[in-house]
Amino acid sequence: MKTLKVFITVFLVTSLAIAAVGFTFFKSSVEPEDFVPIERPAAIKPDYAGITIPANIAPLNFTVLEPGSFYLVKIHSSSGPAVIVSDKSGNIRIPLKPWRSLLEANRGGKLFFEIYARDSQGRWSRYQSIENTIAKENIDGYIAYRRIEPVCSYWGQVGVFQRNLENFEESVIIHGRSFNNECVNCHSFLNHEPDSMFVAVRSKKYGNSAICVRGDNVEKIAATFGYTAWHPSGRIAAYSFNKVRQFFHTTGTEIRDVVDLDSTIAYYSPDSKTVKTAPNVSEKNRLETYPSWTPDGKYLYFCSAPMLWEDRNKVPPEHYEQVKYELRRISYDVETDRWGSPETVLSTDKTGLSILLPRISPDGTFLLFCMCKYGCFPVYQPTSDLYLMNLQTGDYRKLAVNSEYSESWHSWSSNSRWIAFSSKRNGGLFTRTYFSYVDEKGNACKPFIMPQKDPTFYDSFIETFSVPELITGPVKVDYKAIGRVVRCAESVKVDIPITTATPLAGLGDMEPWRRPE
Repeated sequence: MKTLKVFITVFLVTSLAIAAVGFTFFKSSVEPEDFVPIERPAAIKPDYAGITIPANIAPLNFTVLEPGSFYLVKIHSSSGPAVIVSDKSGNIRIPLKPWRSLLEANRGGKLFFEIYARDSQGRWSRYQSIENTIAKENIDGYIAYRRIEPVCSYWGQVGVFQRNLENFEESVIIHGRSFNNECVNCHSFLNHEPDSMFVAVRSKKYGNSAICVRGDNVEKIAATFGYTAWHPSGRIAAYSFNKVRQFFHTTGTEIRDVVDLDSTIAYYSPDSKTVKTAPNVSEKNRLETYPSWTPDGKYLYFCSAPMLWEDRNKVPPEHYEQVKYELRRISYDVETDRWGSPETVLSTDKTGLSILLPRISPDGTFLLFCMCKYGCFPVYQPTSDLYLMNLQTGDYRKLAVNSEYSESWHSWSSNSRWIAFSSKRNGGLFTRTYFSYVDEKGNACKPFIMPQKDPTFYDSFIETFSVPELITGPVKVDYKAIGRVVRCAESVKVDIPITTATPLAGLGDMEPWRRPE
């Protein structure tokens, strides 16, 4: 028996030693001394080369796309011990703790990936270093996004999730499976804080409503919220009514399209539980959407376009391809609840494009927005690109982060140094979440995709990520508790001062592409 115990102990120690040698090293002495230099960087996937990353980001796990039977990667900078990882398949999984220590010790410095590949004959090749930069500023620790199937004819499972960007932990904020597998969308947060949140719910069984989370309190509001923006004070939230319909083209890079048949902007007070409208942002002959506040709360930016049709039920309506939204703003005094007159910030006459999704950096310096050929829904427009406006000068330019496919759904970090956005750059079908560092002059660095624990994650994951919102921490209210509120018959009743054709709350007005039971 004693001999057996000794044998088992030796076997386990040896196995652990082999595992350490086979997958992760922490000493630079294991680097091959005899190798053939390759005069180019190795191809890796995802493309984590030439990027700027935050020091608090999760490991950038990747796959080496070079021939070989064994791979070794040394990750190093000017300070601290290098991290060395090896794998037979080329799937490089970087250990969290040494990665985090290395990045923290080298804020503002360079980060190098030295990649070696060994062939079946035991000969090593070393590729040119991949050079990245570690920013001095962190990114917000969490991001909230909606996960949805690649909608075409029907959608089914829809949920809003949150991800810890410092590791790979993901959890549910709210999911349609809590209430008959119906729809959730349009989540928004107050000043990047997770304790105050709105999320829209569309349910044939439980009614269309808005869910308001404030601390531990969760309320169901009998109002149909669309795109929502909290006032920085938290005293009101501006939101849009949208009569959105999907239709299809017979040919093209993207056959799906969306039209806003009717829309307007209202605002809700969580304290008084009332909904109001302002005449200058709810004109019956115009389409108004995508509200966004300035950080000081003195102006509401929004997008506005003339309504080119009389029939607000026909899909698609006449002249839908001619609709272009301009960028407007209107002053507001939260103390007196008074609105000013709208003014045009950027006109379609100047751009020739439709201007959408204005989002202002928390420091008030820049405005990030989309522009595309026409319409209101940039995620279905391959022509949609991200632009940045300097709010001090009014100058704007297309950012270098764009691709040949759609860029859309974007948000700022709380320190104004990072943006998160949705992109279809990998083939045009799935939206994925990307990050880019934006310096004080508005220069955006090469974007990188949200890291995943499995280096091959994006090769097989068939859901899309949309509406990425950077937040400073996790939403702590349990998703089951939110689901119970959605299913509850009790709700906050509000009078909706809207007389347009926009559908009212609780009527269960579902999109035609809702999957039948």
